[in-house]
Amino acid sequence: MSTTQHPRIPPKGVFVPVPTFFHPIADTPTPHNEPRVDIPTQVQHSVFLAKSGITGLVLLGSTGEAIHLTRQERFDLVAGVRTGLDAAGFPDYPIMAGVLTSGGIEDTLEWVTDYAKAGAQWALVLVPGYFGASASQDHLVDYFWIVADRSPVPVLVYNYPGVTNNVLVQPETYMDLAAHPNIVGCKMSHGNVSHHVQVSLDPKIDHDEFRVYSGFGQQLGPIVLFGAAGVIDGMAAFYPKTVVRLMALAEKGEINAETRAEIHHLQFVVSRAEEFVVRYGMIGIKEGVFRLTGLGTQEGGRLPIRGTLTDEVWEKARGLFLAGIEETEAKL
Repeated sequence: MSTTQHPRIPPKGVFVPVPTFFHPIADTPTPHNEPRVDIPTQVQHSVFLAKSGITGLVLLGSTGEAIHLTRQERFDLVAGVRTGLDAAGFPDYPIMAGVLTSGGIEDTLEWVTDYAKAGAQWALVLVPGYFGASASQDHLVDYFWIVADRSPVPVLVYNYPGVTNNVLVQPETYMDLAAHPNIVGCKMSHGNVSHHVQVSLDPKIDHDEFRVYSGFGQQLGPIVLFGAAGVIDGMAAFYPKTVVRLMALAEKGEINAETRAEIHHLQFVVSRAEEFVVRYGMIGIKEGVFRLTGLGTQEGGRLPIRGTLTDEVWEKARGLFLAGIEETEAKL
């Protein structure tokens, strides 16, 4: 793992929340045990993304099934990917690591400290949502400030209402979160584009010190054109080049008619392809990675996230959602 001093602020661009790869269930010692984490395949996929122009990785986020892994497995995966990327010629490649605890500060800091030792540069900390609306906006700020005070790496706020009893960090709350020097950004995994734009353009936030990312590629163009830093997008795990190209064009300061037309085309094929992820979720992401890169298995994740798509379902979904992005990806 690397000991180099890393930039404090994550770069703008496209990050991929990668799935965690497992060895085939048939290789598991008994039928009642969970499949083992497959770090060599994890490294292969990480190198594939780095070579495709992806800015960085989010390991062990929601797509990465952090809650299904033990503490040692999480450490070994992050350390293994860091070592593998260094060996492949990508030293200090950007890695965020997901902190998906139930909300206890000491538990959260244990995850963060482990990730720092394993070589991650940033911790993506899920908003504590076990008690739902009982968590006031002021107390969310208190929580993140205490975590950030003690975290050995910079922290990003991960707001995913779908897994946190619909706790939504309000736009004005980010102003208070961004005031902490060790809170350097956020990932909004919800459909409220207005929140992305408000936080990205808020004049009371230093946007060189606090980066806004969406969890959805279908929002990339609209939010990056209005100041957001980029996306953390699961579909880019198997169609990386198209999303990278869209990001590169969307963040240009001057856009002529030709560039605008290409942005419109790219955003359309990305948004259409994202319907595949909306429909089939994490199992769909793993299916896409396997069918398009040959990496992983068609067994899904750990229980209860097991399963695959039949050839019939895959081909139907491919025709409905993926045909446009496949054609575009092949040209890049």
